[in-house]
Amino acid sequence: MKDVAGTGRASGKVILLGEHAVVYGVPALAASIERGVTATARPAPLATLFVDGTEVPREHELQSALRAVLARLDAPEVRIDLHLELPPGCGLGASAAMGVAVARAVLELTRQQRPEDAPRTGDTPSDARLRDGADGEPGDGEPPSEDALVLDAVDGWERVFHGDPSGVDAAAALGRGVLQFVKGHPPRPLTPGLPLVLALCVADPPASTREMVASVARLKERRPDLVQRTLEGIHSLVRNAVLCVEAGDRTGLGSLMNYNQMLLSGLMLSTEGIEKACAVAREAGALGAKLTGAGGGGCVVALAEEDPEGILGAWRNEGLECFATAVVGGPVGGGPGVGEARHG
Repeated sequence: MKDVAGTGRASGKVILLGEHAVVYGVPALAASIERGVTATARPAPLATLFVDGTEVPREHELQSALRAVLARLDAPEVRIDLHLELPPGCGLGASAAMGVAVARAVLELTRQQRPEDAPRTGDTPSDARLRDGADGEPGDGEPPSEDALVLDAVDGWERVFHGDPSGVDAAAALGRGVLQFVKGHPPRPLTPGLPLVLALCVADPPASTREMVASVARLKERRPDLVQRTLEGIHSLVRNAVLCVEAGDRTGLGSLMNYNQMLLSGLMLSTEGIEKACAVAREAGALGAKLTGAGGGGCVVALAEEDPEGILGAWRNEGLECFATAVVGGPVGGGPGVGEARHG
């Protein structure tokens, strides 16, 4: 029997505006980025997972997540090799990207193992859930698309880590470009008027997302008026950011990112390292810079006019790990060069 393997690719993500506020029903803007995760699936007698060449122990949560994906897809045991281009735990969607890459690789392997003239028979658990209606909602009776199968499988993967995932990371991991996301609703793709080139750095060690969300909830209990005004302010910024993205107004978008950072700081989500990384980026020519993700540490995202090398050089001078990437996927009105990224 010939050696067969399936390969899957997924994007990382950044939150351009709206993190934390999205928990309270405020829209957020997320973007798929070029850096992401690649997975290769091969037949195996026992489900195993390797991350950048290192085998993951069977008791690790990643192994539980792999078994959840295989169960959703009704797939046989496989060996998965993952290659990560994202720092884990820093708010760039590495977990969801791994799940999407794994699901795509498993589906591709399944296609290769099935003879071309053999019809697909029976339902996977995901087929049945999506055809008949997942989560109690009525379905349309049609076979699900591959994206629907992937997202359903990734929901199983993400529940191992996050309990009840919002879905924004998984949607961005599909590589669909800039998305407006409201909790409980399907993401709405936007059409950027110009390419968006981003620089990212790890400003501080990452904090627990669960702990940072809880800290905002505690602040809301103590200072409900302050937090409500902040949420309303972020909502206004996101509405204007949608207009800037679609109009190709990078300068306006950058200013809104700066304002969002000020409001996030008011929620006690920033750190000295984040503030310094933002200031260094702006001094180096960034149109805007802010934390992305949970805050309390982790990554800073900066919007470049065109060439991010000045921002990267300034961060490197501060000893920060950094790279540049473009927003990828989705319809873009920017013409040639869209989706090209520079790596630092």
